[in-house]
Amino acid sequence: MGAIPTQRETVSRASGAPAHAGGHPHTRATLVGGPLAPGAARDVVRVAFAEWAGRGLPGARELAGRLGEEAVLVVSELVTNAVVHAGTDVDLLCRLEAEPEQPDTCAVVVEVTDRHPSRAPRDGGPDTPYDLPEYGRGLRLVATLADAWGVTYRRGAKTVWARLPARPADDGNPDEPWARTAPEPATPLAFAEALAPEGRSGAHDRDWLGRGALSFLAEASDLLAGQLDEELVAALTGQLIVPRLADWCAIRLEDELGPRAGWDDGPQARLTRVWHVSENHVEELRRALEKDPPRPPDGPDSGPAAHPWPGGALGPHGTALAYRLVAGGRPLGTLVIGRAGLPCFPDEVTGLVEDLGRRVALAIGAARQYARQATISAVLQRGLLPGAVAEIPGLRSALVHEPREQGGPSGDFYDLFPVGDGRWCFAVGDVQGKGPEAAVVIGLARPWLRLLAREGYGVADVLDRLNQLLLDDATEAADAAARALVGPAGPGDGPQTRFLSLLYGELVPFDGGVRCTLASAGHPLPLLLGPDGGVTTVAQPQTLLGVVEDATYVSESLDLWPGDTLLCVTDGVTERRSGSRQFDDGDGLALALSGCAGLDAELIAERIRRLVHEFGGRPPEDDLALLVLQAE
Repeated sequence: MGAIPTQRETVSRASGAPAHAGGHPHTRATLVGGPLAPGAARDVVRVAFAEWAGRGLPGARELAGRLGEEAVLVVSELVTNAVVHAGTDVDLLCRLEAEPEQPDTCAVVVEVTDRHPSRAPRDGGPDTPYDLPEYGRGLRLVATLADAWGVTYRRGAKTVWARLPARPADDGNPDEPWARTAPEPATPLAFAEALAPEGRSGAHDRDWLGRGALSFLAEASDLLAGQLDEELVAALTGQLIVPRLADWCAIRLEDELGPRAGWDDGPQARLTRVWHVSENHVEELRRALEKDPPRPPDGPDSGPAAHPWPGGALGPHGTALAYRLVAGGRPLGTLVIGRAGLPCFPDEVTGLVEDLGRRVALAIGAARQYARQATISAVLQRGLLPGAVAEIPGLRSALVHEPREQGGPSGDFYDLFPVGDGRWCFAVGDVQGKGPEAAVVIGLARPWLRLLAREGYGVADVLDRLNQLLLDDATEAADAAARALVGPAGPGDGPQTRFLSLLYGELVPFDGGVRCTLASAGHPLPLLLGPDGGVTTVAQPQTLLGVVEDATYVSESLDLWPGDTLLCVTDGVTERRSGSRQFDDGDGLALALSGCAGLDAELIAERIRRLVHEFGGRPPEDDLALLVLQAE
């Protein structure tokens, strides 16, 4: 490893460090740049530390103590800094390094790389209006805990790295703030006072709340980041603040359709949660706050600002503060805290609540974004699937459709519809990709299928024309959807082919049975179950739709007699995994179907679904769809 600059050499430069993993124990991870990244980074590092300590590596036992805790804090701050101020995905590297003169000890080297090198890491300077200084104590924390750190720029990337040395044994030395454990607080405010190191003075040191506050914020971030419901985020916030930091608190949130400009939270806002250390005061406090609602403080920052003390509900003496909750430059509401019997809150408490409020705002913003996406997905899903399937004389049908993401748009689809003249058609398909891009292709393919079938085209002709339509229109439409979601394509990112696997057929009942004409375009082949339990494959494999121009498809016909059952599935069934095995290995699906002889269509569908779920120890990792057609 090259020479590492000392703490004084923190200017950005292209040489020297960061460290490289080499042969040292290390762990790597790429994290999606979002509110969950800091918590995920902490989990990655904690798991690696536990593994290294379990393997008895030299010096690794120290990772279970102070060194490990400090490394987790540094990882959390550096990842948070990268996510908030670079806004890109983040690469994390954490490794052990032997101390040259102490072979039985180790240092921890952390590297966090983002893809926005033009944005330098922040260090707690003044915030621009509506900016989110979510970096917490930021690089000041890194400078305090690391014996060396720096920034390395590369083409298209920036790495902030830090080296944390092995710490001496915890002897409770009061001159070393990292060596103390905060005492159990006797009062709520004693908790906050214990977070600040003793024996230090000056404005800079009062702002440095110590490892206790940072640990509190790190754990609060973990707790809040995993919540996808804004009401639950608000409830957890109250439990975090009361009674640790204040006697009471309240959260007033603006509705999603509230004002986008200005800070008047008028009738569109609602008092979401109210907490008090004494349950007897909650309703009185709620009535007082509804009468005189909390409003965001004036000015561009997130607070705090004085709020009128609700003396009518809580007595004449106390202090209250209001904090604006802002995410992405948009006001989300107000957090209000209060404490009886004090003329003002200590600075340590106000700063800690301000940091917590930023994390609360991020969590509420993420929960609202998830709710919007879930609503859009549900609307898309309802529009992509038929409201009801057709009833066919002499034929019973059963369907199972399970998107991987509950309520989200699925890449699998099905249809069973009449086309007139005593004919019905069915389809089971799977679009390449997931989410809205796949939904766009399904939204084109399913209406086209119905239109072509009702125009009188046969099975093979329908696939010929659908293939050409997909090549002409689906790619452009899906790419437009992708751009709407994630922005313009990067350099060299051309249109991506959106292909479709499809099993499509036509059903014509006749006296005593049903004539079935079908074709498979790159789709798992259907299976035919006879009354005696015998299972055969029908149809022949052919090319995926939307891949080969001027592809020609052929169809096959068979008669379904009473007791015959046709099973059509997507690859979410056949490729269901359990370790290295797939459900259809060794004709697993045919064996499962053969055990369904004598069951009706609904029971067959349910049994296959259950067997697929039971095959793996974890929930399915793909969408799942199956259609059962049984002649009566």
